[in-house]
Amino acid sequence: MSGQCRNTAYCMDPMDRLSDLNIKIFADGADLDEILTFVANPLIRGFTTNPTLMRKAGVDDYEGFARDVLEAVPELPVSFEVFADEFDEMERQARLIASWGDNVNVKIPVTNTRSEPAGDLVERLSADGIKLNVTAVLTLDQVRMIGERLDPDAPAIVSVFAGRIADTGVDPVPVMREARDILSEKPDAELLWASPRELLNVFQADGIGCHIITATQNILNKLSLVGRDLGEYSLDTVKMFYDDAASAGYSIDISDRR
Repeated sequence: MSGQCRNTAYCMDPMDRLSDLNIKIFADGADLDEILTFVANPLIRGFTTNPTLMRKAGVDDYEGFARDVLEAVPELPVSFEVFADEFDEMERQARLIASWGDNVNVKIPVTNTRSEPAGDLVERLSADGIKLNVTAVLTLDQVRMIGERLDPDAPAIVSVFAGRIADTGVDPVPVMREARDILSEKPDAELLWASPRELLNVFQADGIGCHIITATQNILNKLSLVGRDLGEYSLDTVKMFYDDAASAGYSIDISDRR
């Protein structure tokens, strides 16, 4: 350990520090090669995706992609989202998606595009034992609505988009803490911290008792930085600036003074 590192909680081995977390880290994405890589990572406890990520990844066969993922991930939980806007069609899609595997959670948006709440649909599907992931949640009123509709005996995930809350200038930590308290009456409902913006969010979410956090590859790639000596990190940053300036051939003519 470098002499620069004085806080032992932050200087311990990264794997030791990460293994101490109670929160489950789910990989969020739609690149099958990435998913195959993350399956082998013991830190990754599940997977999520959505139509936007699938479109960006060039997926053009929704069911084909989903079945490829489930073949690669036969046991860990995987969330796939419905893509209809009418609740009857959402329900048809949800029941079909749920049939693809015992490890599937069906993502239901908290409202449709007309801001009509999905509570009735959530209640029907949950009562039938379908494992849900209610998504795009941003308000505590939405959390309360979902909590009231979930069957107490049916496993479910409630995805609160803490990162988007933070984007509006609001501290998401108190919101997520209250969301956890609201859902405490449903022991099989797990609170998921969605759309994190930095690796610190993993530790914030764990600290307030969130069950799950999703993370895209750009955040998961930073796991190796956990516990890194900040003095060494500072020096590497200085070297990066110096090397980039040298590579660019920057110079200042000190003789040209006015």
